Amino acid sequence: MTHPSEQRRKLCDFLIIGGGMAGLDLALRLAEHGETAILTKAPAGESNSMYAQGGIAAVMDPEDSAILHYEDTMTAGAGLNNPESVRFVVENGPRVIQHLIDLGAPFDKTEQGYHLTREGGHSRRRVIHARDATGRRVMETLMARIDEHPNIKVYENHVAIDVITAHKLGRYQPGRQDQCLGAYALNSASGEIITFQANHTILATGGAGKVYLYTSNPDTATGDGVAMAYRAGCQVANMEFIQFHPTCLFHPQAKSFLVSEAVRGEGGHLLLKNGDRFMQRHHERAELAPRDIVARAIDFEMKRTGDECVYLDISHKGAEFVKDHFPTIYEKCLSYGIDMTREPIPVVPAAHYTCGGVVTDQSGRTAIGNLYAIGEVAHTGLHGANRLASNSLLECLVFAESAYHDIVTRLDATNADDAAPLLPLWDSYDVGHCEEAVMIAHNWNEIRRFMWDYVGIVRSNHRLARARRRSELINQEINEYYWNCAITRDLIELRNLAQVASLIIRSALHRKESRGLHYTTNYPERNDANWLTDTILPIDQW
Repeated sequence: MTHPSEQRRKLCDFLIIGGGMAGLDLALRLAEHGETAILTKAPAGESNSMYAQGGIAAVMDPEDSAILHYEDTMTAGAGLNNPESVRFVVENGPRVIQHLIDLGAPFDKTEQGYHLTREGGHSRRRVIHARDATGRRVMETLMARIDEHPNIKVYENHVAIDVITAHKLGRYQPGRQDQCLGAYALNSASGEIITFQANHTILATGGAGKVYLYTSNPDTATGDGVAMAYRAGCQVANMEFIQFHPTCLFHPQAKSFLVSEAVRGEGGHLLLKNGDRFMQRHHERAELAPRDIVARAIDFEMKRTGDECVYLDISHKGAEFVKDHFPTIYEKCLSYGIDMTREPIPVVPAAHYTCGGVVTDQSGRTAIGNLYAIGEVAHTGLHGANRLASNSLLECLVFAESAYHDIVTRLDATNADDAAPLLPLWDSYDVGHCEEAVMIAHNWNEIRRFMWDYVGIVRSNHRLARARRRSELINQEINEYYWNCAITRDLIELRNLAQVASLIIRSALHRKESRGLHYTTNYPERNDANWLTDTILPIDQW
């Protein structure tokens, strides 16, 4: 019979925290080499990847080229992209798309080949897609392969608390790189805290959109990987660059529903309440301008007119075209009484993508040995100060592949540590359930509100200073609560959310210019002379 304490310990070769596209793709690759565990906070598949509509950008057309994709990515990134990372991703794009096709991903086809659409910032049609539900279709393909694989075990409703490092356990050897040994995770169903011991740990936790009041992200996007890696001692970069998607459905019952950029890519017009187009006044590409410009233009027009939203109209393309290209968006809008074949869709900007993250190299390696970060949680240098549309899923796939190759080349060395002592189980220190659970809900709401009001699309020194003061106090309150109360999923997420909010604020205060997704009224101009550099944290502490 298994001793009760051993039920709280799981051993595996590879531990993947997060169940989005990056994590699932890497799991399928690694499972050929050992036991692979996937931790997901929610039911399998619930992630930003699942809700990605537009598609995956890659060079698939003879009239396109890696050079053009490179140039478009660099332009969108406003000078902060790492040229080597951009080149690495765009050159490997076609191969990882073929990898998905080989797995059975159902991308749309025409008589000439795969159908490609065009989105804002792209000079060519290069976005391969499955109607307007690309993320869902690819995720379904990956999950079907995951279910079939005997070496993969998915732990649903398991919330990672922190990664376990040699330094934290007192095993750190001066002069040597700290090592990741696994992670502690809460089983939300049982309330038990499990020790996952692994030779390699991969953060694939996605972004942090829930730090803002309005977001296109699902409830799982609370910045867990960034917060855990930062607490463990990893560098974090460019957290001030939060992408606000210009067009989320504006309706009192709609929650986090994105209206794909492909709607504008296929000819949709942005309108004011009176029916006038306005994007031509803000950028030469009008509706096809990069996302930061479109989001800022909508924010400007809403503040100028006092209107609650603007409108996205593609009805002029005809009902058949709309239903064929955007069936998911059409059905969703119709469920709220909006017929996009006949009338414009009310839309507002919302927090969408975290361009910064945990600093990694081209193999996904962090500053801690055997700890990797891939996907939105990572800062690879691909996006710079603003992500080009549909480069996000591409990044997931390219770095899943590169992390895989790096890990398998190191297997002999790490397998030599199989006899390493077992990690200690979680010690709860006899803490009890706190009666002030209302504090969690209150602080959660306060963080999201002040981040939206003070650290949103348009910032200023005054707004950021107010946000910093509130963030300092809330982090102190949460830290006290964390060490004195029983661990719950809500508390874990609140702790991470508060940590990420402070990183965003610190980064925004540090950058004394406007660039890409960071726009401040105190420094409205881009300043290449002094600020053509990444914001690397930790910088000076408060």
